Amino acid sequence: MKSITIKGSKRESVGKVATKALRNADKVPCVLYGGENPLHFSANELDFTKLVYTPNAHTVLLDINGDQKIKAILQDIQFHPVSDKILNVDFYQLSEDKEVSMEIPVVFEGSAPGVLLEGGTLIISKRKLKVRALPKNLPDVITVNISSLNLGDKISTADLDSEDFTILHPDNTVVCKVRTSRASLSLEEELEEQEEGEETSEETEASSEGEKSSSGEE
Repeated sequence: MKSITIKGSKRESVGKVATKALRNADKVPCVLYGGENPLHFSANELDFTKLVYTPNAHTVLLDINGDQKIKAILQDIQFHPVSDKILNVDFYQLSEDKEVSMEIPVVFEGSAPGVLLEGGTLIISKRKLKVRALPKNLPDVITVNISSLNLGDKISTADLDSEDFTILHPDNTVVCKVRTSRASLSLEEELEEQEEGEETSEETEASSEGEKSSSGEE
């Protein structure tokens, strides 16, 4: 997996006054977990652009004070509710022999016969999947080939099994499917669509609540 370097400076003070001063200077208070003790540092907000505002997944090389380099992944990030400025960021230190969990983007390749020849529509339910793996086995993307999908076919997480990583979703989680046009859907199919949409919404809400509960102003 590709890595992005972020230069940081150790924080001497972690109080509210010091934290506010950092943000006023366009710096982000950060914490690195996973080592013997949490490491508090700050980094320029602009340095997070390629890490945060991208659909791609990256590991991070934290360069602390120019003399300490640590491999990590982004664990949590909190934004200001109005300005969208980054308030604080949590990282997790990587160890070669310890598995970590990370969201990986899904890339679709090929053309589905159910779309090209049967007039169906490709419905994408998952654009990212959370996986667990050793750092060396974290994939840049999860590739899904849709070339065999006919009308009514679907691909679930059970079809994407890999020896390198474990997908942290139920086996029956639908990643994509080919369905008939909405005008041709039966009542039963309509209800199924609604249920799947509600499940995706609930999963997203649960994930968001979990992130909020683990976030906090330093």
